[in-house]
Amino acid sequence: MIRRPLKHPETSSGGRLSLGKANVVRAIISAKGRRYMYLPFGAFVRVIMVLALLTSRSVTAAFSLSPASSRQVFSKHLVSATKCRHATCQRRVDRVESSSVLSAASTLTDNSDSSSSSSPLDPSSSADDTPSEELSNKPKRKKKRRNGSKSKEKRRQFIGMAKAVDRGQWANVYTPGGENGTVFTALSGLPNRTKPFTVLGIESSCDDTGAAIVRSDGVILGESLASQNEIHEEWGGIVPGLAKNAHEEKIDEVIADALSKAGMKSADEVDAIGVTVGPGLEICLRVGCIRARDLAMEYNKPFVGVHHLEAHILMARLPVGDDPSNEEFIVPATDKTHESNRAVAFPFLALLVSGGHCQLLKCIGIGQYSIIGGTIDDSLGEAFDKTARLLGLPVGGGGGPAVEAMAREGNPKAVQLPVPLQKRRDCDFSYAGLKTAVRSVAEKMAEERGADTIDDLSREDKANIAASFQNVAIRHIEQRLDRAMSMVESEDDGIRSLAVVGGVAANAELRTRLEALCAKREDPWNMFVPHPRLCTDQGSMSAWAAIERLMVGSSDQPSGHDVYARYPFQFKSC
Repeated sequence: MIRRPLKHPETSSGGRLSLGKANVVRAIISAKGRRYMYLPFGAFVRVIMVLALLTSRSVTAAFSLSPASSRQVFSKHLVSATKCRHATCQRRVDRVESSSVLSAASTLTDNSDSSSSSSPLDPSSSADDTPSEELSNKPKRKKKRRNGSKSKEKRRQFIGMAKAVDRGQWANVYTPGGENGTVFTALSGLPNRTKPFTVLGIESSCDDTGAAIVRSDGVILGESLASQNEIHEEWGGIVPGLAKNAHEEKIDEVIADALSKAGMKSADEVDAIGVTVGPGLEICLRVGCIRARDLAMEYNKPFVGVHHLEAHILMARLPVGDDPSNEEFIVPATDKTHESNRAVAFPFLALLVSGGHCQLLKCIGIGQYSIIGGTIDDSLGEAFDKTARLLGLPVGGGGGPAVEAMAREGNPKAVQLPVPLQKRRDCDFSYAGLKTAVRSVAEKMAEERGADTIDDLSREDKANIAASFQNVAIRHIEQRLDRAMSMVESEDDGIRSLAVVGGVAANAELRTRLEALCAKREDPWNMFVPHPRLCTDQGSMSAWAAIERLMVGSSDQPSGHDVYARYPFQFKSC
C-alpha cells in the first residue's frame, strides 16, 4: 500500500520540519499556558501537529510565515491527509471484497471436485447443497486477541480501587512474617540483641542519597545526605537517569561520611546493614542495594531489605528522647533482646502522605498492615508538585515546600475548588480531579487578567491559588481521616493513636489541622509525627526499620536480593 507523502513546511533556511516516526509526538503550544500536548501518531495527528506548530508564535516566526500563510499551509495539509485517508479506507474495502470473492470461488471449486453426483451450479441439485448454506455452516475463525488484552482486562478489575495495594495482581508482595505475619526468619543471621547494637542504613529510592548509623535504642550516631535538588530543578521534576548517576557518584562518599560522624572507620564496625529495596525508582534502588549487599557479604553482616513505606511508618516509633513531654512505650527485655523504648505502641492508625503514596493503614505489627484507604490516582505529594510547576514555583527542593511557602501569602478561600470524592463514603483518596480544577481556574484567571500564560499572573493571584489548593487538599485528608477514625473506634480495639508520616507530613498546616482533628474527638486521640527532618527520605529511616526487623528476629539473604519498583503490602481487610 502506497501512501501519499505529507508535505513538510519549509523553514526560512530552506530546510524541512521533520515530524518523525515516533509513537508519541509532542507539540509545544504557548497559548493559554498549555505548554505540552501529547498526541498519538497517525495521519490526522500530523495535521494537528502542523496546526499546533503553525499557530505557535515562536515557530511561526522561525518559519517566517504570516498567520494567513499558516492557514493556507494547514488547509493544504488537511485536504491532502483527508484524501489520503479516504483512499486508504477504499483500498481496504476493495481488498476485503476481493478476498471474499476469492474465498467463495475456492469453496465452489472444492465442492465441484468432491461431488460426482451433482454440481453446485446444476439446477437439478437440491437446495441443501447450495454454496450459501455450506458457507454459513463453515466454522468462523476466531479473531486473535492482542497480547495485552488479558492484562488490560485484569487491570480494569481494579479501576476505582486504591493503588499500591495487592489484591492478587502483583508478583512481589512484602510479607516478612510469612502468610500469617508472625513467623520471622533470620536468613542472614542476627546481631547480639541482648545489648544495644548498631545498623548502617542506606537510602537511594528516589533523588537523595542517604546513609546513617543508628543504635537500637534509637540514638542516631551519624548521618549524611547528598541532595540532588540542583540537578533536577531545571527539569521541573525527577529525571531517573540523572538520579541514578548522582547516586553512583555519591554513595561511597555518603556512607564514609556517616561512618566518620559515628566515630567508625569502616562498615566492619557496625553490627548489621539495612537498605531500601522498594518501592521506588528501580534503577536508583539498585545502586544502594548493590552497595549494601557487597558490604554485608564482605564483612559477613546480617542484611535487611527495607520496605520504603514501612520505614516511613516506623519512624513514628523512633524514641524522641530529648522531649520530656512525650510518654514513650517501653519494650521489656527478654532472654534474646534488650529493653528499649518506642514512641508509640502497636496497634495504631497511620496516615502515610508522600510524593508517591497516600494511604490510611491500621498498623498491627512489623510487616502487618491492614489497608483502610489509599489513593485511586494521584498522591497528595504529586498534586503539590504539579501545582508548584503549574504556578512556576521553584521545585528543586520539592513542590510541597514551595506551595506551602506561597500559600502563607494567600487567602485560602479566594478560589473555589471542589473537595474530591464527596459522593464516595469510603476512605480512599483522589487528587487528579483537584489538580485539573486548579489548572482550569488558573487558566481562566490568566484569561481574565489578560495574561499570556499562568506564569504571568501576579504573585497575589498565585498565592491565592496555592492557598486555596492547600486548603482543599487538606480538607480532603480531614474528611477521609475522620471517617477512618470513626471506623477504628467502632471496632473497639483500643486504638487511639495516629501516626502521620511521609514527606508531606512535614507540612506545618497539615500538622496543625490534624492535631485539631484528633483533639476534638469525643475520646481524644494522640498524634505522633516525626521531626520534619525525619519525614523526608534519609538513611536513618532505613537503619531504624532494619532495627525493628532485627528485633523481631527477621533478616534477609544479601546474595541475589533484588529491588522492586512496586512492592505493595499484602491486602488485609479491616
